[in-house]
Amino acid sequence: MGNYRIDQINNVLQKVLAEMIAKDFCSSRDSLVSLTRVECSGNLQEAKVFISVLPDQKRDATVASLNRGIHFFQEKVNKKLKMRPVPRIFFVGDSKPEEAQQVETLLEQLKESQGQ
Repeated sequence: MGNYRIDQINNVLQKVLAEMIAKDFCSSRDSLVSLTRVECSGNLQEAKVFISVLPDQKRDATVASLNRGIHFFQEKVNKKLKMRPVPRIFFVGDSKPEEAQQVETLLEQLKESQGQ
């Protein structure tokens, strides 16, 4: 039962934050920023917001920039959500897309080596 609520809050936070990032953050950037997922803690005190950035070299700088503006995002989330407590958000770089690409590359190499 509790997991359902956390999943719902994750989805709402993801939708709200993705809209804010697209509207208020990405318009002046020369990189593609995507919010991949949100993970709230079990007590709803914190929420990790996972960010994917293309090109990959700009991920750390983009995440740092988002975290510098965390008060702007937190304030808007606090106003938009009608719940208490509102999880304290922080942005984290997501490396899963890179890992998935590495797995794809390895599978392709394996497929080519078996075909020969």
